[in-house]
Amino acid sequence: MNVPAKPPSWRVLAIAVVVVIVAAGVGAGFLYLVNHPKRPASPTLVRVGDNVTVNYIGIFGSGPETGKVFDTSIQAVAEDNATYPKSLEYTPRNTSGYTPLPVHVGPSTPKGGYSLDGMTFGSVVTGFWKGLIGLAVNQTHSITVSPAEGYGSLNTSCLRTAPMSQTLPVDVGYTASAFSKAYSGVSATEGTTFKDPTYGWTDLVLSSNSTNVVVAREPSVGETVKPYGWSILVADVTSSTITLTSQLTPASVGQVLGNMANVTVCSATKFLVWSVDLSAGTFVENYNTEVTGETLIFTVTVTAINP
Repeated sequence: MNVPAKPPSWRVLAIAVVVVIVAAGVGAGFLYLVNHPKRPASPTLVRVGDNVTVNYIGIFGSGPETGKVFDTSIQAVAEDNATYPKSLEYTPRNTSGYTPLPVHVGPSTPKGGYSLDGMTFGSVVTGFWKGLIGLAVNQTHSITVSPAEGYGSLNTSCLRTAPMSQTLPVDVGYTASAFSKAYSGVSATEGTTFKDPTYGWTDLVLSSNSTNVVVAREPSVGETVKPYGWSILVADVTSSTITLTSQLTPASVGQVLGNMANVTVCSATKFLVWSVDLSAGTFVENYNTEVTGETLIFTVTVTAINP
């Protein structure tokens, strides 16, 4: 006897419909992913408050040393003086010192900076850290820093005008103690000759006793000396005076770094020859640091970001 098949229950039909819908959804989703691949995540960018490490080359964007490197964290740049000529006050580092600079991106840090992963992230001039905002790791960018956001305006009180010519006495008297200080290691015995520590010409102990010493300077006319970092001509010598004439020219500006060991201006003895006025017979010594009052250009590359 044939028994007629029972029709499927409503529950079975409902399950079948759900399976078909799910399968269709999965298939559609797969096709969407194939045709619409996931976009890569946006790169992390430097923000205020981050601590970053940066390689940089700092050059002058204004002034008599325009285009010269005054500082860098990159050893290859430091060693390449042909491509990257250096400024007068540029100071090379030890090899181990050429590493990316740890910088806190913001206006200030706690005393001593932020310590993170064995590094200390410190403050830099405003224009530098502002120029890092929005950069990604390995992105190289040029930052122009004005004096207002760099090392400040030129302090005119640190400029000193000096004559191109000067007159020195031939004979100079010292107390015994002052002689020993001025000419360390030189015997005060009458008749002793020695090399002048400032000018390099020959000096003579003209007379001496237990309390006083007289030194006679003995340069030759036409002799050239370099007491401060540039050539000075012995223009004339009389029985009582020596006339010296600086051999500076307008072309010397930005080329000469002087050092007045016995003169301190703005707590400095070193200075840049800032200007030369041949008609007035004067030149200007600038005791500000090189970067003061100048526009600076930094080529920077962010090497790591630590939010």
